[in-house]
Amino acid sequence: MPTTIAVLGTLDSKGPEHAFVADLLRAAGHTPLLIDVGSLDSPTTPPDISRAEVLAALTAAEPASAANTAAILARRDRGECVTLMARAAAACVTALHAAGRIHGIISLGGGGGTAIATTAMRALPIGFPKLMVSTLASGQVAPYVGTTDITMMPAIVDVSGLNRVSRAIFTNAAGAIAGMVTARRASSSQPASDRPLIVASMFGNTTACVTEAKKLLEAAGYEVLVFAATGNGGRAMEALIASGLVSGVLDITTTEWADELVGGVLTAGPTRLDATAQAKIPAIIAPGCLDMVNFGEPSSVPAKFAGRTFYHHNPQVTLMRTTPAECTELGRILAEKINRYTAPVTVLLPLRAISVISAHGKPFHSPEADTALFSSLRQHLRPDIPVLTPDVEINDPTFARACAETLLTHLAASRPV
Repeated sequence: MPTTIAVLGTLDSKGPEHAFVADLLRAAGHTPLLIDVGSLDSPTTPPDISRAEVLAALTAAEPASAANTAAILARRDRGECVTLMARAAAACVTALHAAGRIHGIISLGGGGGTAIATTAMRALPIGFPKLMVSTLASGQVAPYVGTTDITMMPAIVDVSGLNRVSRAIFTNAAGAIAGMVTARRASSSQPASDRPLIVASMFGNTTACVTEAKKLLEAAGYEVLVFAATGNGGRAMEALIASGLVSGVLDITTTEWADELVGGVLTAGPTRLDATAQAKIPAIIAPGCLDMVNFGEPSSVPAKFAGRTFYHHNPQVTLMRTTPAECTELGRILAEKINRYTAPVTVLLPLRAISVISAHGKPFHSPEADTALFSSLRQHLRPDIPVLTPDVEINDPTFARACAETLLTHLAASRPV
């Protein structure tokens, strides 16, 4: 079956490089679709879709944008043009995907090109093959990748001409996107799961709990997707919940809120736990790993935390125990988030430990902090929201079963009659 791969780039500054990739894809049996998202000078390589057509896609999606487009291009301000073309590129590839005209996308770029292309890629669904060869790929790429599955490949040298290094990198990139597209087309022939979807949050310190609960939920006929509570994982889970594809939420590991409150490195932002309220779907909430704030190696811990209780998880990860005062505030925050839920929700509190290392005899054991967390949560929670308090550790199979069985009860009650 023929496959078309979008080769999207600023063809005024990086035309030959994208043409090189297009030739490689053509030789591999795919049809490249060169899309020009340049804005300052004329393209140096003839596009299949011109920048005028790209901008027309934006106008079709956002009619009000037409009035400002010409003025922005006339000013030739690079920042303004990049922002405009990023929005236009997203509108263009969204329309192409909806029409079934593209099966993968690749781009090569520096700062501006990466901003434009990854904005377009983030508009495409998870699972759609996306590859960005970028001079920024070895640094902090979270703003470019977001909660999507963009593959970032370091360009090594600047995307500025063809040479012995860039040819090797671009050849590998073309092979990679071609392989992704081929593999996806092959897998599309397999029957998709029609089981209802549940999402779950997990950390290393709650793995046993989530694994056991997942097994029970799957036995009941659900498909369970597990997200690592590492900041980006939480954001990705929230995005999937917001998409409307999820039937229920097993939010066992709400630890990202500890990082958001105290200043750790694995925050998922202030909107964590909001999507479930907006989606109006059943949920289970537990305070998994709210005993810890995440930092990198010991030298990365801010000086203001000197004297706190730490646990060195590995050379690159330093955990800091939350205090009773912090736990009091975390309880209030979680309660305020959960109070907005209108679908069935239950809070489960494992009274003996909220992580592996907060159990009796472990480094983060602190009955005072746990009591502060539990008391604050219950104090601020809506009176009609059930709270279960199993007298076990969070990874006890009894707690996992309680979480899974309660969620199944909520799901059954929410099912249309």
